[in-house]
Amino acid sequence: MITLLSALALAAQPLPQADRLPPPDFGDKEVMAVVYALFAKLEAGDGPALLELVYPQGRVTARGTLRSGYTGLRSQSFAEYAGAMKLGAGFHEEIGDMVIERDGDVAMVWAPFTVSIEGKLVSCGFDHFDLVRENGQWKVMNLTFSSRTEGCGA
Repeated sequence: MITLLSALALAAQPLPQADRLPPPDFGDKEVMAVVYALFAKLEAGDGPALLELVYPQGRVTARGTLRSGYTGLRSQSFAEYAGAMKLGAGFHEEIGDMVIERDGDVAMVWAPFTVSIEGKLVSCGFDHFDLVRENGQWKVMNLTFSSRTEGCGA
């Protein structure tokens, strides 16, 4: 009986404040570093540098209304995509609220995005990157995204 009373007395006392633990590192920073580096190459219009971050045989696939006015499905290899990039086009892509999933050497990033050209919002949608790590280096295998020109916010 004394043990039960002792336990109840201890339970009634407040616990000391504990320090919060940082979130576990699942390698998300490494994965996102490649995604952000890819955006930097897109913004610079640097096709050859883009190819260093991707598998050239991988695909860029878009579904929806593109800023060019094209509506439908468009898919091309990263090599084709990089070959068509233009230096200084004023492209800027912003992503947020990312979902990152990783299992060993395979990762996926899903995120809403907005694209602006020379500061003007032109499209939005969702990006889906799939990445593969080979010889310790993450690269983008495919980028698939939805795209629309309406309902993109400010």
